[in-house]
Amino acid sequence: MEITTEIIKELREKTGVSVMQCKKALEEAGGDLAKAEVILRKRSAEAAEKKESRELGAGTIGSYIHENMVGAMVLLSSETDFVAKNPEFGELARAVAMQVAATDPKYVSADEIPTETKQAAIEVFEKEVADKPSDMQAKILDGKLMSYFRDQVLLDQAFIKDETKTVRGLLNEATQKFGERIEITRFARLSVR
Repeated sequence: MEITTEIIKELREKTGVSVMQCKKALEEAGGDLAKAEVILRKRSAEAAEKKESRELGAGTIGSYIHENMVGAMVLLSSETDFVAKNPEFGELARAVAMQVAATDPKYVSADEIPTETKQAAIEVFEKEVADKPSDMQAKILDGKLMSYFRDQVLLDQAFIKDETKTVRGLLNEATQKFGERIEITRFARLSVR
């Protein structure tokens, strides 16, 4: 399949990554747009992983208020002011704040879940899996725990504007796009009710 400028442009609009990265992904995928998207998402996760140890020195606060009934603020951190002052970075912070307002997560990542909270959930689910085959119990228990905490952990939630992505995937794509480590440092949600 021929890789035209139109298909490169379409992939760039969908992913926001550079023209060269889009072209390389399309070449690797043999011109298949869907496969190229998968390749770019995989690469964005790898890029984010490589940048995990970098220090965050800048950021922006994104906010969202819905009908004066619920609001949220998110501190989205980056490595440099150059990225933090980028309007697209500000839009990302606002989108994450909208996510927080809509879904009311309790934790940024699963690492923040208190041990006693995890243990209480384990005790409940262990009873549910007790009658399952012993070799399957641990796997079923892990699945139940992941499912239970998924909606409570912001990074694991499906992104409300595009449910094919998680919030973590959205940040990974931004890391690839901006070339810097990006992290949700804090969030807060307020509600009238």
